[in-house]
This record gives sequence, structure tokens and C-alpha cells, in this order.
Amino acid sequence: MARSVIIEEFGGPENMKIVDREVGDPGAGEIRIRHKACGLNFIDVYQRTGLYPLDLPHALGMEAAGIVEAVGDGVTHLKPGDRAAYASMPPGAYCDARVMPAAQVCPLPDSISFEEGAAIMLQGMTVEYLFHRVWPLEAGDKVLFQAAAGGVGLLACQWAKSEGIELIGTAGTDEKCKLALEYGAAHCINYREHDFVPEVKKLTGGAGVSVAMDGVGKDTFGGSLDCIQPLGMMISFGNASGPVDPVSLLTLASKGSLKLTRTTLFTFLADHARCQDMAKHLFSKVESGAIKVKIGQTYPLEQIVDAHRALESRQTTGSTVITL
Repeated sequence: MARSVIIEEFGGPENMKIVDREVGDPGAGEIRIRHKACGLNFIDVYQRTGLYPLDLPHALGMEAAGIVEAVGDGVTHLKPGDRAAYASMPPGAYCDARVMPAAQVCPLPDSISFEEGAAIMLQGMTVEYLFHRVWPLEAGDKVLFQAAAGGVGLLACQWAKSEGIELIGTAGTDEKCKLALEYGAAHCINYREHDFVPEVKKLTGGAGVSVAMDGVGKDTFGGSLDCIQPLGMMISFGNASGPVDPVSLLTLASKGSLKLTRTTLFTFLADHARCQDMAKHLFSKVESGAIKVKIGQTYPLEQIVDAHRALESRQTTGSTVITL
């Protein structure tokens, strides 16, 4: 038996409950993994509320790190006793142990702790694809990154600095702006005190940025579009403030023949080889010291409701880890 967090209907954090569930043995292409730590992400909120619907009842959680206990037929990249971490479908990572598909579970280097592994898989591989697999960024490029002091944002600040990319971030307080700057942002704008659009234009000599990366969604999407130079790219990868309203193609034309994509990490991770390459790239950044994992807060599994409430009210900085 293992503890697992489930929902039986969509709604607020109070809808989550901890139950005991049988774990079982892995089948072909599967592993059984015993978790040491789990990560907390906004996609968990979207699934809990029904924005991203699940068949109910359903377990929650998208990333974790732990030790492989058993492997099924056909699994060759992992073996019992291996340290491993993942960000992967299907949801169910908020648990002591689980059986799951093996393809997106990645060997975790000894130099990276279980807590760090649980904190960076979803957010870190998101940054990896944003910087390397959507748009050909080069040293010297200017990028706008919304919510630069969050878990994804602080990793993006460091990643940008390590690649020679000028990241202009936004955050909601002076303290969060200071944190983003400490982690490598070239500039950070307090969006509660300043309209970030003219500030970005000022910082870029009126030209705008070549790419805007926006995981906030509804509240910032229009402003992000206004910050992009002609022929630039808008990458929408999340909706922490709510889903973006429909966009007219003529809007993209009028703002300078902009390109627009709405990405999801799991599209990139669906291919086993690409997933493993992305993880290795991420781990190499951590092991080299280019990226330091910022775990802003931890909660025991019993306090998962409190953890969700803190995330939704934007009281968190960096990554949040659930301990087991």
C-alpha cells in the first residue's frame, strides 16, 4: 500500500484527499518507483480545477524523484536500485510509490539530490525546450520572460545568463525582481508599479524583444505581444492567471508579422530519445554550476492542500517540493 493524493471531483484545494492504494508490479515498458520527493506545478492546479480535464477519480502530480524498485519487460535504460526522476504523464506523482510508463523516467546523477530532481524536471525541461527547441536563440538576443521569480523563471534567468542571452523579466514585487536579478536576469520590471510594455521598449531602444515567453496567460498576453519586434516570436506556455482569449490572426499581422505558438512540455517529452536528451542537457547545466536549484519552500504530503493554496496565491518563490 502507498499513500496517494486523489480528486473525485474538480474544484478547490480542499477537494484533494490522501488515500491508501495498492501499487502492484510493473508490466512491459513500466517501472515501479518509490518516491523521495515530488514537485508542485501550476499544471497540477489546472488538472485539479478541471481546466485540463481528467477522468475522475484521478491521482494528481506530474513530477517526482526516487529509487527504481522494479522494471518490466523491455525497459533497458533503468534497473532496480537506480536513482531516477521524471516529469511525465499520466498524473499521479503525489504518492509514496507508483507503477508508471518508463520511457519518460530519466536516470538521476548522484550529484543531484532527490529534492533538486523533483524540483527541476518539469520546470527545467520546460526552460530547455523554450531556449533550444522552439526558436533559434543566440547569444545577444533579447527575451522577455513573464514571472521571472517563479520556479520556471529563476531557472530561465540562469539559463539565459549561461547562454549569453539578455533576459528581461517581470515580477510582482521589488523583492521578487531583486531575486530574478540575482539569478541572472539582465533587467526585471515590477509590473505592479510600472507598465512593463514601455519599460521593455525603453530597455531595447524602442526595438522590442525577439522572443516573449509567457506562462502567465490572460493578464500578460496582450502586453507581451506589444513587446515583440517585427517578425519575432510569442511563446505562450502556461496560463497561471487564466486562459488566453482567442487571438485574431490579423492582430499578429498588425503587430509586425509575429509568430505565435502555444506549447506544452509533454509534446516535447513524448519521444523517448528526445526526453532523455533534454534531461541530460538539464542535468549538465546543474552539474556545471550554471544552474542552481532554488527550492523556495517544502511541504510534507499531509499539507498538500496548503501547498496548492500558496502556489495559487503567488506566495511562493522558486520551486516547491513535497516531501515524503
